Amino acid sequence: MSSYFICKEEVSLEKLVLKAIKGDDESFGLLINSKKEDLYRMAYSYVHNEQDALDIVGESVYKAYISIGKLKQPEYFNTWLVRIVINCSINFIKKSKKILYLDNETMEKVYHNKNDALENIDLKEALEKLDYNHKAVIVLRYSQDLKLKEIAEILDIPLSTVKTRLYKAIEFLKIELEEGENFEE
Repeated sequence: MSSYFICKEEVSLEKLVLKAIKGDDESFGLLINSKKEDLYRMAYSYVHNEQDALDIVGESVYKAYISIGKLKQPEYFNTWLVRIVINCSINFIKKSKKILYLDNETMEKVYHNKNDALENIDLKEALEKLDYNHKAVIVLRYSQDLKLKEIAEILDIPLSTVKTRLYKAIEFLKIELEEGENFEE
């Protein structure tokens, strides 16, 4: 039986976080297990490489584990964890300065037909041209499906800044994608 159930009552996320803050490794493990797919998708959206994304998630979990005791507001656990993954992803990119590419295996996993694949390749190339601040807002909004207010909390910036960055990023992507279409004609 899952440790989420104690006396047949579901343990709340906040209670698990409080237990993890106090040093309960099992609670921390349950929290991470419940978020591992989201963490991976977040990291992958930055590096576009399965192994690198897994490395980032591993580093992020380690950093979260050693600093969970410093989390002052348990209700912000998800925000705190996403911020760690974003920072680890950005640091990884800065350190490795890798050329990001899509291999055939990734293409087969992600895309189902060739037309969608070509459109998505153009979008991924356009996304790579965005700076970290604008890319983070786009990834959080459309990949993680977060509300603008949640993005502001995660990035620790005003809601108006999130809106501005999102608007500018979308405009930039429209221009990039239109230029790509015009070039093909």
